[in-house]
Amino acid sequence: MSDWFVTNATQEPWRHTPGWGRYTVFEREGARFPELGINVHVLDPGDVSTMYHGEDAQEDFLVLGGECLLIIEGEERRLRRWDFVHCPRWVRHAFVGAGDGPCAILMAGARRGEEDVDILYAAEPAAARHGAAVGADTHSPAEAYVSRPRFTVGPYVPGSLPGG
Repeated sequence: MSDWFVTNATQEPWRHTPGWGRYTVFEREGARFPELGINVHVLDPGDVSTMYHGEDAQEDFLVLGGECLLIIEGEERRLRRWDFVHCPRWVRHAFVGAGDGPCAILMAGARRGEEDVDILYAAEPAAARHGAAVGADTHSPAEAYVSRPRFTVGPYVPGSLPGG
């Protein structure tokens, strides 16, 4: 029996935390895809996608709509619709919502079996200016996100996707 499926992002549960945007994943019943993590993350202006980090796995990003600021290897780059970002292993990065409305980013990353990849959350001045950096380097997600409120889960809010 095949496990393929078709879904629509507006029919999936969305996770939300003020200041951290909202996102949906396409995995079923809490089971992670074994080879590829994929989600759509929507950032309002000033929202942070993640703490500035690099990891031992490839990640790729496509801006689907709106604008955001990419902080990558200590540099700031403004991104717009259809901009693509490729991050090989250990490239440090984070995204911050920019512009005058929401920004939707398709995020995909390699996975290696059941274990999470090694990750380093880095203290970086460019990311710190936007609230997206830890105070001191750490490999611990719990330490990196200690002050972030937990995400709440709910249905898609109609009209909250750019162009949707």
